[in-house]
Amino acid sequence: SGRGMLPVTQEGYLEFSGDDRPMLVTTTGSFRTDENGILKTKTGLVLLGWPADADGNVGSYPRDTATSLEPVTVQVNQQSGDPTTRMNLGVNLPATATEFDAELDPDDQLESLSIEYFGNLGTSESLDVTFTPSEPAASGDPATNTWTMEIRDSASAGAVIGEYTLVFDDSRANGGTLLSVTPTDPSYAAYDPTEGTIDLTVAGGPLELTIGALGDANGLTQLSDSFAPVSITKDGSPVGNLTSVEIDVNGYVTATYDTGFTRTIYQVPLVDVPNPNGLISKSNQTYQISPQSGSFFLWDAGDGPTGEVIGFTREGSTTDVAGELTNLIQTQRAYSSNAKVIQTVDEMLQETTNIKR
Repeated sequence: SGRGMLPVTQEGYLEFSGDDRPMLVTTTGSFRTDENGILKTKTGLVLLGWPADADGNVGSYPRDTATSLEPVTVQVNQQSGDPTTRMNLGVNLPATATEFDAELDPDDQLESLSIEYFGNLGTSESLDVTFTPSEPAASGDPATNTWTMEIRDSASAGAVIGEYTLVFDDSRANGGTLLSVTPTDPSYAAYDPTEGTIDLTVAGGPLELTIGALGDANGLTQLSDSFAPVSITKDGSPVGNLTSVEIDVNGYVTATYDTGFTRTIYQVPLVDVPNPNGLISKSNQTYQISPQSGSFFLWDAGDGPTGEVIGFTREGSTTDVAGELTNLIQTQRAYSSNAKVIQTVDEMLQETTNIKR
C-alpha cells in the first residue's frame, strides 16, 4: 500500500550475485516456493530480500545498492532449535527456615528445583538449583536471613557452575528483598546488583540468569513460611519442523515451527525512486530503473514515503472509473452523431438520384 515497490529479479539470473544480478521492481506478485524453496511467481519473478542471521536479526545493509539483496529462500523441510541465553528466576524462600531450630538440620530444610533450558543443538538440559538456609548459632539469636544458592549444569555432568551467599533484607521498607549476593568463590561469575543478573557459563556457552536487583521484589524473595517458584521464564526452544512462512506489514519474512518458535529469516525492503513515471516498463508488470526515474533507495516498509507490505490481497486499480465512463459516453455520443450525419447525407444523395431519374 502507498509508494514503494518490491525488488525482484528474473529466475534466469539466480546464478549471478551482487551487481551482476539485475534488479527489477513490481507493485504486486503472487509468490510461492518452488522445488528449491525459492519464492517466485508463475512468470519466474524471484523475490529479493536481506537475509537475517541465526538469531533472526537483520544487519545494516547499504540502501542505495542491490548488492546485498538475495533471493528469498525457504527450505520446506527446515528444522530449527534456539539455544537458551536468558533465564529469569523468581522464587520465594521461607523466612522461617533461617530461624533457630534445635530439632532440624539446615540441610534438611534445603529447597531445590530443576529448570529446563535448551542447548545449542536443541537438546533439553537443566539447571539444578538448591537453596540451603543458614541458622543462628544459638536459641534466641535473630534469624540470619541468609541462604546459600548452588547451581549445577546437567550438560556439564552436574558440575557446580555457581554458588552464592544470599542475604535478604528484613527492614520495613524493603523486607524480603535481596540485600546482598556474594559468590562463595572468586572463580564463579559476579552478581550485577543494578541489573540483578549473573552471567553463568553452561556447557553450550553463556547464559544470563536474572535473580532480581537489590531491593527488587520481582526476583528472589524471602517472605512467610513457604517455598514457591513464583515466576520462571526463559528464551530458546527445542528442535522443531517448519510449518508456515509469513511476510508482515514491515516486510519481515517470519518462519514458524511446530514448537511455537518463530524466527525472522529475511527482510524485504521497498524500492522508491524520485520519478516513478521515468521507470522503464518491462514484461509481467515489472519496471526497470532508468536515468529518468532517478536513483533508487531501499526503505524499510512503512518508513519514509513508502507504504506497507500487504499479503493475501488484490492490488487496487489506480484508474478513475468515473472519468473513464464519462469519456466512454462522450465517445459513444460523438459516434452516434457522426453516424447520423452520414445517414442524412446518404438520404440526400438518394433523393437527388431519384429526381434525376
